[in-house]
Amino acid sequence: MHIPTKQELRQKVLTLLRKQKEEERLAKSLVIWDKLLKKPEFKRALTILFYAAFDGEVDTFEMMRRALQLGKRIGLPYILRREKRMIPIAVRSVEEDLETGHYGVKQPKRTTHVRTLPLEELDLVIVPGVAFDRHNHRLGRGQGYYDRFLQELPRGTPTVGLAFDFQIVDHLPPPEEHDVPVSSVLVN
Repeated sequence: MHIPTKQELRQKVLTLLRKQKEEERLAKSLVIWDKLLKKPEFKRALTILFYAAFDGEVDTFEMMRRALQLGKRIGLPYILRREKRMIPIAVRSVEEDLETGHYGVKQPKRTTHVRTLPLEELDLVIVPGVAFDRHNHRLGRGQGYYDRFLQELPRGTPTVGLAFDFQIVDHLPPPEEHDVPVSSVLVN
């Protein structure tokens, strides 16, 4: 059996993500949102780090708006490209506090009132992935930002991947030492 390389799998799934009809993507994203709402980790969480969906990923913008309406504090990653790492920044408004950052991904604006969220304050981290296997290992976009970030999180911080059904595969290429699985994956 041929197990595709990370690059082959990444290309295949990214093509599927980009080919989805927008209405279908949003409808499936709402199914996933509904599952997230019911998770005890979400209900307990006061502070949640989301990701800003792009390029066909599970939509997180409506999730962020609703989490804010529920009184939760939310954050988004800010990319420090030179340092090859990301930091969580508090966001008060999905409409007003974001700008397009590196790689074309929305991220918090760098302004004077920026508030970095200490890792210990994150009660839940929502994690993107190109693909996930049945053991919650993830294949990212290849830059390693999330793997480095997940290694820094305090032990026991719940991490939840969001994926469409076609992003779940039986086998990912063997994980590397720095690859960090998520606690669970929610699928439409």
